[in-house]
Amino acid sequence: MKLIKKRFFIALMGATLVLGCKKDEPAPVEDNENLTTLKLKFTEGGTTSTFMFRDVDGDGGNAPTIEKITLRPNKTYTLAVEVLDETKSPVADITADIEAEKDEHLFEYVSNPTSLLAITPTDKDTRDYNVGLKGSAITTAAGTGKLRVVLHHQPPVGGVAVKNGSFTVGSTDIDVSFDVEVK
Repeated sequence: MKLIKKRFFIALMGATLVLGCKKDEPAPVEDNENLTTLKLKFTEGGTTSTFMFRDVDGDGGNAPTIEKITLRPNKTYTLAVEVLDETKSPVADITADIEAEKDEHLFEYVSNPTSLLAITPTDKDTRDYNVGLKGSAITTAAGTGKLRVVLHHQPPVGGVAVKNGSFTVGSTDIDVSFDVEVK
């Protein structure tokens, strides 16, 4: 009888341990931001010109609206970037989120031809890597071309920062090509 009670007690304890243990829930995967609107604000001599990409219904819906960037030759502009999520009401200003998470974000600016427009980020993250929400834009002689703007999302992996100033790590939050005319 003692042996039966002992086995029953051991089985009861084992069941309690098995049922009482709970598997850890996996950490939620951080998705890329829902970016519907990108505004590039070029300021020179006290005048600001804003050029916008907008795709409120996202990929696969209606074609996005992309305004042509028109700048003057041989000028230096300050650049400010604004990013919005217009699927929310009220509209969500994602710019502040990117600024708050600047250690995880990096804007890339690629001009084609490279001689048409040069953009240099002027804002840095806490580890002194570029962010690109602010910058300096320098035009040269008159001409036409493209400006590709890419926002890279580079969150830590396993608690370790991956942003290293390179455009090759992380994922892409937004990738837009604007027509550019310098005249």
